[in-house]
Amino acid sequence: MEQAVVVTAVFTPLPGSRDTARSALQAALPDVHAEEGCLLYALHDAADGSLVLIEKWASREHLDAHASGEPVARLNRAVDGLLEDAPALRP
Repeated sequence: MEQAVVVTAVFTPLPGSRDTARSALQAALPDVHAEEGCLLYALHDAADGSLVLIEKWASREHLDAHASGEPVARLNRAVDGLLEDAPALRP
């Protein structure tokens, strides 16, 4: 039996774009929750101003499918130009 995979994705908004970036991330939640294998996909407002997605997937295969899926592609387009750098993924 495969073990669940937990990942955090840390988004650092550019100055003045935090609310817009947060709205884009919030809008992605329902589509990602509907993906097969998604056990948790929650947005956390960190004290340092970053936005953190806490993710739990049923398996590595589900996480890999998510990473190459349309909901992530839409999310990447929505936050384009709003972040200091690409999201930092931490297993």
